[in-house]
Amino acid sequence: MSQMMQDYIDEAEQALLHTYNRYQVVFERGEGVRLYDMDGREYLDFVSGIAVFALGYANKEYNDALKEQIDRIIHTSNYYYNKPAIEAAKGLKRISGMDRVFFTNSGAEAVEGAIKTARKYAFLKDGRTDHEIIAMEHSFHGRTMGALSVTGNPHYRAPFEPMIGNIRFAALNDLDSVKKQITDKTCAILFETVQGEGGLYPATEEFMRGVRALCDERGILMMLDEVQCGMGRTGEMFAWQRYGVKPDVMTTAKALGCGVPVGAFLMTEEVAAHSLEAGDHGTTYGGNPLACAAVCKVIELFDRMDVLENVRTVGAYLEKCLDELAAAYDCIRTRRGVGLMQGLVFDRPVGDIISAAMDKGLVLINAGADIIRFVPPLVITKEHVDEMISILRESINQVVIEGV
Repeated sequence: MSQMMQDYIDEAEQALLHTYNRYQVVFERGEGVRLYDMDGREYLDFVSGIAVFALGYANKEYNDALKEQIDRIIHTSNYYYNKPAIEAAKGLKRISGMDRVFFTNSGAEAVEGAIKTARKYAFLKDGRTDHEIIAMEHSFHGRTMGALSVTGNPHYRAPFEPMIGNIRFAALNDLDSVKKQITDKTCAILFETVQGEGGLYPATEEFMRGVRALCDERGILMMLDEVQCGMGRTGEMFAWQRYGVKPDVMTTAKALGCGVPVGAFLMTEEVAAHSLEAGDHGTTYGGNPLACAAVCKVIELFDRMDVLENVRTVGAYLEKCLDELAAAYDCIRTRRGVGLMQGLVFDRPVGDIISAAMDKGLVLINAGADIIRFVPPLVITKEHVDEMISILRESINQVVIEGV
C-alpha cells in the first residue's frame, strides 16, 4: 500500500464516525466488473456495492443520462411534478405489476413507508392504534428505528430499545410459526423474499402461497422486502415473480438506481385507496429528478441488455461452481441462494478468507460470521465466475489448509 492511500485511511479514521470496520483499501474508480484502488491495483468485484451496481461500473449510457439530467435540474421537492419521476414510476409499475409508487432515498426508508402504510390501512378499517406486524427471525430491513424494529436479530435491536412496539417474530418457511403469531391485532406480515444478511435463505413457494392465503383470509397485508433480492438478482425483476405470489406492498432500492441513492415502496390500488393520504408521509429528496433519471435508465438498460437472461445463465453456472467447491472442501457446509445472490456456509468465521481474497484481487463480503456472500454485478460472465472461483480456492487453501 502506498503512503498516500495509508494517509487517506488514517484521516478517515480521525474524521468519520467509526460504525464500519472497513477493509484497508481506498477505491478510486471502477470499470465493468472491476474496481481500482488509489495505487492503480485491479480487483474483481463480487460485491457490487452490496448488490447495488447491477450494470457494472462506468456504463456510458447510464453515466451520460445522469450528466444530462444534472445539466437540466437536480431537485425541486415534491411540491411540484417532475418528468423523470413520472417516467420512473411508470417503468417501475410495468416491471413490478404494482399500482402505486412512493420514491424514497434508501431501502430503510422504503421499509418505514411500508410499515406506516400497513398501520394506516388497519387504522382506517377499525380506528384502533394497537395493530401488530409479524416479521421474520434472522431478517434484516435496515438501521432506522422502524426498520430496525422489524429486523429479526436481537443483536441489532438491543442497544436501541425500546423499538416501535407491536412487532412479533415468526420463522421464515415455517407457516405454523406464522399462524401462532397472528392475533386480531395483526395488520401485516413482512419478510424478505430472499433473506440477505440473515444467511441467503430464499422463501419457499409453499411458504409464499401459504402466507398469501392467510393474508387473504384475514384481511392482512402481505409485504415483501425486495431491497436486496429485487431488480433482477434472482433472474426475475422481483424475486416473488418466480412463484407469481404478488404482495400487497413491496419495497425496493439498491440496484433500482445502480449507485444513485434511491428506493421505493409500492402497493396495489386497493391498498393505496385505503391507507396513506396527503399529509401522512413525505420526503424532501425522494423522487428527485436526478435519482429518477437513474431509475429510468436502469430499467431501459435492463430491458435492452437482457440482464435477466444473463442472470439466469450465469447464476446457474455460479451455483454449479459453488456446489463443486463446497463438495471439495470439508470446511464448507453448504451453498444457499438464488441466481446471483449466493452464499457459502463455512464451519468457521470467514473474515480471514475474505481478507486473503482481497489481497489476491477479489472483493467479497460476508453475511454473518460464517458465510461468504456473492452478489456481483448482474453483467458478469462465466469467465468472471471461473476467475473468482480460482482466487477463492487459493484463499481457502492459504487460510484453512496451510493455516497462513
